[in-house]
Amino acid sequence: MPVPELPVAAPPATPPVTPTAPRPGPAGPATGLDPAIAARLRRGADGLVAAVVRQHDSGEVLMVAWMDDEALHRTLTTGRATYWSRSRREYWVKGATSGHHQYVRSVALDCDGDALLVSVDQVGPACHTGNRTCFADDLPVTGLIGTPGERA
Repeated sequence: MPVPELPVAAPPATPPVTPTAPRPGPAGPATGLDPAIAARLRRGADGLVAAVVRQHDSGEVLMVAWMDDEALHRTLTTGRATYWSRSRREYWVKGATSGHHQYVRSVALDCDGDALLVSVDQVGPACHTGNRTCFADDLPVTGLIGTPGERA
C-alpha cells in the first residue's frame, strides 16, 4: 500500500544573531559610579551627559564628547578620559588607538547636572583631524560688537 506524501515542514526560522553593543547604562550603583554623583546627573533621553574637555593649565577648549555613568566612573577611577561613542556604540579611552592621551586633572559638574567640565593634560592633538582642538574653525560674528548695548 502506498504511503501518502506528507508536506515537509520547513525548519523553524532562527532569528538572526546580532551582536549587542553596549548601550549607555542606567543610572546608579550597577555602574560603579558613586550613587551621590549619579543622583546629580541629568542625562538626555539617550542616557548621556555632554563632557566639555579643556586643557587644564590654559583653559583652552579641546573637544566635546559624551559620557554615561560608566564612562564617568571609569574616568574618575582611572584618571584616563573615557567616553561613549554614539557612532560606534562603545566606550573609548582617548588616545588608546591614536596615542593622543588625555590625563584627567579634574572633573566638575555644572549647576544643572547636565554637563561635565573635564580638565585634562592633553598629549598631542585632541581632534581626530589632527588639530590641537576641535574648535579650530572660527565663524564670522556680525551681530553685537563691543560692550553690551553697543551695536555695529
